[in-house]
Parts: sequence; C-alpha cells; structure tokens
Amino acid sequence: MIKKLLFVVLFGAVTVSATAQEEKIRFGAKAGLNLSSITGDFTDELSMRTSFHVGALVEIPLSDKFALQPELMYSAQGAKYEFSEPGFTDESTIKLDYLNIPVMAKFYPVEGFSIQAGPQLGVLLSAKDKGEDSIGGEYDDDIKEFISSIDLGLNFGVGYQLEAGIFFEGRYNLGLTDINDENTSDDFSQRNSTIQFSVGYKF
Repeated sequence: MIKKLLFVVLFGAVTVSATAQEEKIRFGAKAGLNLSSITGDFTDELSMRTSFHVGALVEIPLSDKFALQPELMYSAQGAKYEFSEPGFTDESTIKLDYLNIPVMAKFYPVEGFSIQAGPQLGVLLSAKDKGEDSIGGEYDDDIKEFISSIDLGLNFGVGYQLEAGIFFEGRYNLGLTDINDENTSDDFSQRNSTIQFSVGYKF
C-alpha cells in the first residue's frame, strides 16, 4: 500500500514538474494608450479623452490552449467636456484615475494569438474636473466625493505574443456600474467606456 502511494505521489510530482516546464507561469509588465469616455444620460457634451495605462501582470497557464491572466493596472480615464452658448463657453477634462484589477481568461486558437475576456474591479484613486470657462477662468475642482469609489466592468480583447516575450494587446472595457455618487444620481446613470492598446513584455 505504501509503495503504491509513493508511486502515485512520485508520478504526480513528475507530471506536475513536466507540465510546469512546458507551461510555466510568466510575469510581465505593460503600458499603453487609453481612449476613454463616459456614456449614459446627459453625456452629449462629452467626448473621448486620450491618456494612458501602466501596470503588472502574471499569466498562469491552465493548458496548452487556456490561461488565466490577473493584472494590476493604473489607468487614467474620464472624458473631455465642451459646452458653448452665446456669451458663455466651458471646456474641461474630467480626470478619473483608477487602480484596475482585471482577471482575463485567455484562449489561444493558434500559437501566439489569444482571445481574451474577463471581469474588472476598479478602485477610484482621484477624480478632478480641470478646465476653463469664459466667466470664471481656469479651475481645477476635486470631484471625488461625487464619483463612486468602485467601478465594475467587463473586458474583451485580443493579443499577440512573440517568442521573445514581447506582446501586443487591444481591449475594450465596458463599464457595468453607475459611476455617479451624487444624491440625485438615481435620476440618471453614467458608465465608463475605455478602449486600450498595450505593448508589454513577459519573462
């Protein structure tokens, strides 16, 4: 009985070791371009903000075709605002900075190319409305108290990885939760929407 148990343990250890060598866990970092906006009610005057994201990741292989990729990302999001009427103009940038934690499920239909999807938790780090109007001039308002501290979303994307460890990704984040935290926010709903293009390296 003991010999059989030792054999099973040894066989399992060899199998796990072989799998780990063939499909090893890889750590990495990435950075790239954000094209972010805010959708929903009362967003006609809002347009896309161009910014960036940067962070770290780990790819955990589940098989030769599937992997799990948790990430920890700083992401600068928000939108541009522009309003004009006779005698008054207002232009500003709504800056919403998040610590995002996506967990991506990855499917490799062919070597190097992946199709990705997964949930994302966002923690609001700061929120500012910075701009200039034709009456009061320049302003830089802290609006964090009016923005929800937690943002939930879904990511969809594709990626391609070179043998050297360099990879490229394109991703869309669909916000699921209302980002407004005002007393009157029950009357309307607004959500984050972000397109991301990334380049990174896994080692």
